Amino acid sequence: MMEQIAIQTATKQYPLCLGEGMLELLPQWLEELGFPHGTKIMVVTDETLKALYLSQLVEPLSRRYDVYTHVIPSGEAAKSFEHYYACQTAALTYGLDRHSLIIAFGGGVVGDLAGFVAATFMRGIPYIQMPTTLLAHDSAVGGKVAINHPLGKNMIGAFYQPEAVVYDVQLLQSLPERELRSGFAEVVKHALIGDPGFYNWLKMNIHSLADVKGEKLQHCIRKGIEVKARIVSEDERETGVRAHLNFGHTLAHALESELGYGVMTHGDAVALGMLFAIFVSERTYRLSFADHHFAKWFESYGFPVVPPKQLDPERLLQKMKGDKKAKSGKIRMVLLREIGHVCVEEIDDKQALSLLNEFWQSGEKADD
Repeated sequence: MMEQIAIQTATKQYPLCLGEGMLELLPQWLEELGFPHGTKIMVVTDETLKALYLSQLVEPLSRRYDVYTHVIPSGEAAKSFEHYYACQTAALTYGLDRHSLIIAFGGGVVGDLAGFVAATFMRGIPYIQMPTTLLAHDSAVGGKVAINHPLGKNMIGAFYQPEAVVYDVQLLQSLPERELRSGFAEVVKHALIGDPGFYNWLKMNIHSLADVKGEKLQHCIRKGIEVKARIVSEDERETGVRAHLNFGHTLAHALESELGYGVMTHGDAVALGMLFAIFVSERTYRLSFADHHFAKWFESYGFPVVPPKQLDPERLLQKMKGDKKAKSGKIRMVLLREIGHVCVEEIDDKQALSLLNEFWQSGEKADD
């Protein structure tokens, strides 16, 4: 079953097509979007997707379009200035111009990198997101494109909306469990920050990752995208409520940076970051989420619930202060008031370090 969701921002409206068998239909949709026969297209993908699905994408496209491919290594390390520069070189070598199209065919790394290339090549050319992971249901929507810097994740980038998002759920069948779990963390995040009904549905219907398939998988993707689309429509450039999408990410980005990008999956880091945000929420708002059994629930999906012992809370604090959401060197965290209702709060250094130490100590006790 194919579904279509309209993504509306202050600057643009574009369609998101969700369902099975999208690769064959892509040339027809490109014509409907205004790309005539003979348009130059550069498909940016990674080594994993090249081996699995690239020919299935390129073959039907090549009947109508002038198609080139640029392959990057798989993994978070590819979101670097070196690979950004290599993509720009490829686009120039292939003779792309302002009427050409870039297709980001892959997970969040490919989407972020290729989107940033599109945003800056000749000061901006069209691109389409074709996510192939569950995690990318989050990153492919909303137009945030970026690369990493050794001093911080997603620090160099832009807000640049695609022409469309085409999501073929059949491509998710080859995802390893580690990557499926990583994407599912963002599904859980969307339920917690914006949809109590969806949160209850997850608790009732998804008891383990083995349940994340078929119609349930497509339902998870659609509901997650609906939450994100609603927030993006209100705040395209993260001046207000869009910051709510960073629930769990303040600690998560610090963990990823400190451990080394790719050592812990983004989703595992976000899951741990959400548990920390809930921990801080309870102490900030003097409330209890004990009845929700979040740690036990997360553990049922295989998420880490105990912070890595080898990491130093003081070093993490410095990373958190360097986060994009920080303001004047002060940490700003998205905290949970109740299911479906979050707020952004400033946390001073002393309080943040105390909370980090307490969270780390609670994890050590859980290990005993």
